Amino acid sequence: MITYYWPPAGGPGVQRWLKFVKYLPQFGVEPIVYCPSNPIYPQTDESLLDEVPDGITILKQPINEPYKLAGFFSKESKTISKGIIPEQKKQSFVQKAMLFVRGNFFIPDARKNWIKPSVSYLSTYIQDFGIDTIITTGPPHSLHIIGLKLKQQLGVNWIADFRDPWTTIGYHKQLKLTQASKNKHKKLESKVLNTADTIIVTSAVTETEFKALTNKPIEVITNGYDVTKNSVVTLDSEFTLAHIGSFLSKRNPEILWQALKELVNENQDFSKYFKLNLVGLVSEEILENIKNYNLTSYVNNIGYVSHGESVIYQKKSQILLLIEIDSEDTKAIIPGKLFEYMVSNRPIIAIGPTDSDVEKIIKQTNTGDYFYYNALEDLKLKILNHFDAFSAGELKVNSVGLKQYSRESLTEKLSKVIFKD
Repeated sequence: MITYYWPPAGGPGVQRWLKFVKYLPQFGVEPIVYCPSNPIYPQTDESLLDEVPDGITILKQPINEPYKLAGFFSKESKTISKGIIPEQKKQSFVQKAMLFVRGNFFIPDARKNWIKPSVSYLSTYIQDFGIDTIITTGPPHSLHIIGLKLKQQLGVNWIADFRDPWTTIGYHKQLKLTQASKNKHKKLESKVLNTADTIIVTSAVTETEFKALTNKPIEVITNGYDVTKNSVVTLDSEFTLAHIGSFLSKRNPEILWQALKELVNENQDFSKYFKLNLVGLVSEEILENIKNYNLTSYVNNIGYVSHGESVIYQKKSQILLLIEIDSEDTKAIIPGKLFEYMVSNRPIIAIGPTDSDVEKIIKQTNTGDYFYYNALEDLKLKILNHFDAFSAGELKVNSVGLKQYSRESLTEKLSKVIFKD
């Protein structure tokens, strides 16, 4: 299993395969993890090291990343490496230059220098130890190029796991790509999709997109939730709306700020009890927008916390917020936190594009409400209804059909894909 993100990496990228590796032995699969020995992770979470199963073979090799060099010249490189890309009009000259270099000189991504040494190391290891299946997970999509080259050299069975789409994901358009670079990405994407033995995607929308590009088998295995230790968590005494995870510039829900501003101005009790908790990295543009709506005094900007702490915030908050960019490109994006939200037993308020996978899952599981970006009045009414239920001590959620999204159930599905191949 070839991955860039592995503990102590923090953020959502590490969770998927950490949990698969945890449960695969139950289904007769012996996972061997290959990851970098000296990565530059934008976020770290040392507590995740405790979740790595005992007895798992972990292979590590050095990686040479341009972010290390860029960091000597500009602190702005750290912001970009975390995925926080400022709006076009607010980008500095250095940021624009870095995005151009990142997009056009590092194809498919900034981890491309790891491809050649990884192929050299793994080709020997795979033959020496009789490995029958390799799995690559991206982004970064450089790891799929490792899989592509190993497949070409050894003919080993190869499963390519796409946690996000490749050329259609939103940030791809922010990299200031030349037409030649766009063509290179398309060519590499096509080669991966048509050479891998099986493709795994995390959403039905991505499955539909990829089916137009390849005839290879495609399996949808979403992200999910893991069973956590039962701990007593006391609900917040205030009417807390919590957003967990990175809050990027493009994810700026004007209708939410407008609805909250009106409720604060119109309802004295709401104004007294309302709090907005932002747990994770938040862009300056989001904070500035909140300030423009005179909501700053209601905000607790908590910042990045460990995964364990984020779960506690999820369980004690009155309402959980999930925000996605209003775009065709984001219909396929299912944030990993959605599944943890769903088992937190707190109502979800989601705002995003029409016909998204997130909307379907929330409706099917009865875990909350989903709003489009033109539904200001409906959103405002729902928040007020939730506040009234909170005031009466009756705010709750009655979810259904969650077991299919447990990490154990999803790993069983993965094991069947592995054995099928």
